[in-house]
Amino acid sequence: MTQALRLITIALGLLLLWQCIVWVSDVPKFILPGPLRVAETLISQYARIAPHAGITALEIVLGLICGTMLGGMTAISLTVFSPLRQWLMPVLIASQALPVFALAPLLTLWFGYGLISKVAMAVLIIYFPVTAAFYDGLRRIDPGWLDMARVMAGPNGPTRGSVMLRIRLPAALPAFGSGLRVATAVAPIGAVVGEWVGSSAGLGYLMLQANGRMQTDLMFAALLVLAVMALGLYALVDRGLRLVTNWQPENGYA
Repeated sequence: MTQALRLITIALGLLLLWQCIVWVSDVPKFILPGPLRVAETLISQYARIAPHAGITALEIVLGLICGTMLGGMTAISLTVFSPLRQWLMPVLIASQALPVFALAPLLTLWFGYGLISKVAMAVLIIYFPVTAAFYDGLRRIDPGWLDMARVMAGPNGPTRGSVMLRIRLPAALPAFGSGLRVATAVAPIGAVVGEWVGSSAGLGYLMLQANGRMQTDLMFAALLVLAVMALGLYALVDRGLRLVTNWQPENGYA
């Protein structure tokens, strides 16, 4: 069974279970609509949902790009500049003690209700997983590779830049990929939380509006679109990382 077929089977099974719960419990539609009702709403309200979905997708992608670039540059800086490591690492660790969601109102106050505050919220959530994983990968290099580089470079030895470019960065790609996968999975959280705190568009905004009007079917439809977007983005990132690190075995026995 291929992975796509397996995912489709799981999704259909969950939808069937959801519909059975609705039928058996006879719960009111305004509390828990069935998947058929949600599908009808998604089709009828498509013209309303699509623009909000586009805005949320833009926030997620921009946050992922900015957070990944910032995290990657931080990890490389921590590896290259030892004094910076002693000052910056405690700050990074301490920053994770702060509830990131509590910063959303401040970001909205500083950057307004537009796109920037939502992207900033996504960046805050993405930044640490990418930085921590990539930095760990850059540090944990096989000493034999470094010794071989010194031997092959001749009497003067390799430069720090060549070691970073030719040895550390390629060897750290699997660890970077792990951090990026985690970041991709949590990126929608930052965008949606930012929209909940204050916005005039986006799927989070639409869900709040639907919740206030007891339009539970519309809220589920928006949530379904968000889930599909998140899964699609994760699949694209995962596929890209597999292509970049195709030299890495899938398991320890390969």
